[in-house]
Amino acid sequence: MISPWAFASFLLIPMDDTSQENHLKAYGITFYSLQKGQKVKWLLNYRGGSFLLEDTKDFRNECTIRGVSFEIISETEAVYILEEIASPSQNMEAVVLEKAPKIAVYSPKGNQPWDDAVTMVLKYAEIPYDVIYDKEVLQDNLLLYEWLHLHHEDFTGQFGKFYGAFRTAPWYIENKINTEKLARSLGYKKVSQEKLAVALKIRDYVIGGGFMFAMCSATDSFDIALAAEGIDIAETMFDGDPSESNYQNKIDYKNTFAFTDFILERNPVVYEFSNIDTTRKRKVLKVEDYFELKEFSAKWDMVPSMLCQNHTLLVKGFMGQTTAFNANFIKPTILVMGQNNINGEARYIHGVKGKGMFTFYGGHDPEDYQHRIGDPKTELELYPNSPGYRLILNNVLFPAAKKKKQKT
Repeated sequence: MISPWAFASFLLIPMDDTSQENHLKAYGITFYSLQKGQKVKWLLNYRGGSFLLEDTKDFRNECTIRGVSFEIISETEAVYILEEIASPSQNMEAVVLEKAPKIAVYSPKGNQPWDDAVTMVLKYAEIPYDVIYDKEVLQDNLLLYEWLHLHHEDFTGQFGKFYGAFRTAPWYIENKINTEKLARSLGYKKVSQEKLAVALKIRDYVIGGGFMFAMCSATDSFDIALAAEGIDIAETMFDGDPSESNYQNKIDYKNTFAFTDFILERNPVVYEFSNIDTTRKRKVLKVEDYFELKEFSAKWDMVPSMLCQNHTLLVKGFMGQTTAFNANFIKPTILVMGQNNINGEARYIHGVKGKGMFTFYGGHDPEDYQHRIGDPKTELELYPNSPGYRLILNNVLFPAAKKKKQKT
């Protein structure tokens, strides 16, 4: 079982709750090893989803510099671990990570890294990424990447539905002007038309085999934009003319990735896109706001097992414009990987689209319960073992895995 790796010893990077000093940077070490051309074994459900890699002085030094806990084990010990994992009686699996994926973050160029949890944790874990936006997407630059994250975007062209509370705020006015200017420069009369074109490009990227990860409002607004293709759902203050009459009955749910049968929010001053999101209706105390990760068969359900690797099954909840998803509006083909068992809302879901896959994760910042505009950045140095941020990094590593073929 070790024959492809003819080395005297290995580095085991444990990911359980007691042995690892910095879970988040451990992903960066794994990514670094892949960048150096070395394969890594991801040990699903073994000590929290540990990593087994070649023992080199370089990797030891990087672990020490970055504060990542590691254990040096012999080839015999490695064989014993892999034999234990391979046993049919164990819900474990060793997955080979082959190549560091090229990562793109879809985000406005002027955004600071702390405006988005994914860019923040990528920087903290020292995982490289490129920032792309509408121009690059429309020029088909997505084809250069294996993994795409959608920043907290509004793909419906309603400027985040911030109109009610922030229409007189300088930042809102400036953002609206700049977004409209960008749309015109790309050949579109309306922002809604330009954002739809971007959403369609992203849809095609996933269908063609790409992996997409979205958080907060980029989840439901993306699906809404696809469902409303060719339909004007934006009011005058957003695009200069009224919305289409009876537009709700024209929505095509077959076009969406994850959601169906939802009702759009017609009121332009309400900070909500539809009833997919549970933010305004949820009645969960902060001290009780947790969601539970589901356990999957590591040998037979390898994909969700990878995406749910953690040192705990119970993850602290956190809010956002889109906090969580109403389970009544999730398509039956979508896998719910994390949910709040008090109210049944889904927090973490996954699906297959064509040859590609996508994951939607509700909320804004896993370590800032109710992040508001203008709030200071989260200092991840204070949360090196964050279970909520680990879920993001599981998705980052996922495209590196040698996976079985998925059904379309």
